[in-house]
Amino acid sequence: MTMRWQRELCARLNLKGRVILSEHGINGTLGGELDDVKAYVRTMNATAEFKGIEYKWSDGGREDFPRLSIKVRKELVTLEPEEDFNVFDKGTPLRPEAWHQYLAEHPDAIVFDARNGYESDIGAFKGAIKPGIKTFKDVKSELEKLPKDKPVLTYCTGDIRCEYLSAYMKHKGFQDVYHLDGGIVKYGETYGDEGYWEGKCYVFDRRMKVAFSDESKDVGVCTRCGQATSTHENCANKTCNSLILLCTACAKRSIACSETCAAAANA
Repeated sequence: MTMRWQRELCARLNLKGRVILSEHGINGTLGGELDDVKAYVRTMNATAEFKGIEYKWSDGGREDFPRLSIKVRKELVTLEPEEDFNVFDKGTPLRPEAWHQYLAEHPDAIVFDARNGYESDIGAFKGAIKPGIKTFKDVKSELEKLPKDKPVLTYCTGDIRCEYLSAYMKHKGFQDVYHLDGGIVKYGETYGDEGYWEGKCYVFDRRMKVAFSDESKDVGVCTRCGQATSTHENCANKTCNSLILLCTACAKRSIACSETCAAAANA
C-alpha cells in the first residue's frame, strides 16, 4: 500500500526521482516545481508514519531525473552478505555545528568516508580516510584497518549510509562511533566552503555534483592530463558505463575509459 501511495502521490504532484522503502524507513531524492515539492512534504508530515522526517533541499528540478522510480527493498542500504544486527542501535549523531567543533578540538580525529570512491574523488572532509570502495559491501574489509578502541567519525551525503554504517560498526565492536547527522548536505548548508569540507558533493541525478559556494574548489583530477576537475563522464561504451573524471578539453577528445571501450563504442 505504501509503495502505491508513494507512486500516486509523486505522480499527482508531477515529481520525478527515486524513492526506496524498507522496514527500516524511507530514502529518496525527488525533483519538481517548488510548490509541488512543498506539497509532498506537507502530505508526508500529515501521516503518522512519515511525520517529522528531515528534508534536505538543493537547487534542481524534475528535469534532473529521467523518470519516477519507487522501490521496496529489504534494506535501505545493502551490506552483503547480510548480517543480523540492530540497525537502529546507531552511533552518536553530531549535527553540523557539533561535528565542526569536534574536528576543531580533535585535529587528529579518525574521519571515515562511507561513500564510494568516485564520490570522494571530487570532495571530502580534510584529512578523511577515503577507502575508494566500489560498492558499500566493500566497506567491511576497510573497517578492519581501523582501530576499534579510538573514536571514529563517519559521514556520507545525506546521513543514510553512515547512520547505517555506525550501527554496523558498533555491532563489530567499535567502542566510540559518531556519524554526521544530516550528512554532507547539511554541513555544506551550514558552513559552505569555510569549514572542513573541501570540493564538490556528488549527487545521484543529472547534475552529478553540487557546490556549496562560489569558493568551491575542484579537487578531482582528470584521469588523462591531471588537470583539476569535478566533472564525471559516463564511459561511451554502454556495456561498461563506468564514471571517469575528465576535464573539459579531454572530454572533447574521448569519453571512453580505455582503448578497449573506445573500440567497442565506435564499433
